[in-house]
Amino acid sequence: MVSRRGVLKLLGGGVVLAAATGTGAVYVAGQPSKAARAPWREAGQYDDVRKRALSYALLAPNPHNLQPWLASLDGEDSLTFYHDSDRRLPVTDPFDRQITIGCGAFLELLSLAAAHDGYEAQMTLFPDGSDMTALGDRPVAHIRFQPSEAAGAPLFDHILARRSNKGVYEDREVEAEKLKALAEMASQFGQRSKTIGNDVLTRDLIELTLDAHVREVTTHAANLEAVDLMRLGAKEVTANPDGIELEGPMITAGKWIGMINRDALADPTSSAFKQGVAMYEDMARSARAFGWISNGNESRVDQVNAGRAYARMNLEATRLGLGVHPWSQSLQEYSEMADLYERVHDLIGGGERVQMLYRIGYARDVAPTPRRGLNAHLV
Repeated sequence: MVSRRGVLKLLGGGVVLAAATGTGAVYVAGQPSKAARAPWREAGQYDDVRKRALSYALLAPNPHNLQPWLASLDGEDSLTFYHDSDRRLPVTDPFDRQITIGCGAFLELLSLAAAHDGYEAQMTLFPDGSDMTALGDRPVAHIRFQPSEAAGAPLFDHILARRSNKGVYEDREVEAEKLKALAEMASQFGQRSKTIGNDVLTRDLIELTLDAHVREVTTHAANLEAVDLMRLGAKEVTANPDGIELEGPMITAGKWIGMINRDALADPTSSAFKQGVAMYEDMARSARAFGWISNGNESRVDQVNAGRAYARMNLEATRLGLGVHPWSQSLQEYSEMADLYERVHDLIGGGERVQMLYRIGYARDVAPTPRRGLNAHLV
C-alpha cells in the first residue's frame, strides 16, 4: 500500500504513484481519462455529412471548455446551430462575447469539415437577429450543406492534432516567417491581426497577463466561477468531460491527502492556490511571442468572425509545429478588470476591440482536451 509519505514524495518530486495489486500487476494512478477523449477518436465516423461535420466542430477551442453548442438537424441537408444558454460564464463573460467567439470557432471547424467532404456549408448568421447584451436562445446560424466542386480544405488535416497548449514553452525564439504566417491566417473574415516576437512589448504583455490572472483569481466571484468548473482527477473528468480538467498523478495524490480540493483552490491563503499562481507565472514568463485579433465589435457577427479567424490561426500553428494558448483575462468585461482592460487596449488595441490575445511558442505535445461527444450537442 502506498504510504502518505510516498504521496508527499510524489508531490515534491513528480514520482509516479503505483500500487501493487493482488495479482502482482501494477496500477499507475492518476492517468488522464481515455474515455473523456473518445470524441477525438470518433470524429468523422458518421454516415450523415452533417453529423460528420459536427463531430469535428465539437473539437473547437472554447472558453473554459464549456462546449456551449447545440444543433438540430433540419430536413435532409440543413441544421440550425444554437448557443446552449445553460453554459455561460456570467461573471467573467457577462455579455457572452467570449462564448460567441467559441461559437465562431465551432462554425469554422464545421465549415472545414464540410469542405473536406465536398460540401459548402452555407451559413446565415443570426437569422432571427441578435442582442449585444446577451446571446440568448435565438439561433446563432442556419446552415445548409450544398455539394461543391471547390477544392478541399487543407487546414482540415490538422483538426485532430490541434491543441490549446497550456504548458511551459521552450526557451526558443519563434521564427519571424512563422509569426507572419499566423498573423496572415488570423486576418481573414475582416479581422485585424498582429503578432510580435520577443521584444519590449512582449515583456509588457507578459506582465499584463500575469496581473490579469492574479486579478481574476483574487476576485472571489470570478475565481469561484472557474473553480466550480474544475474536474479534479480522471474520475471527475470521465463523469463530466467538460470544464477545466486537472488530471495526473500529482492531482490524484493531492486529493488523496486533502491538499487539492475546491475549497483549497478557492482560498488565496492555501498552498494549492499559491502553487497554481506560481505555475501560471512559469507559463507566462515562458512566452516567446504574442498574437492578437481585433475588430470594431459592432455586432455579434464580428465576434463570430473573430472565433473563425482564431480557429484557422490555431490550425496553422499546428501545421507549423507551434503551441498557442489564449490568454484573455485582461479582455474580460467585469468591473474588477476594468483598469487592466483599459491597459491592454492602450497597448495593442489601435482603436479597436481586442477579441483574442494569445501566447505563442514551442512546447511539448499535450493530450487533447476532454469532449462531451456528438449526442450531447444534438437537440
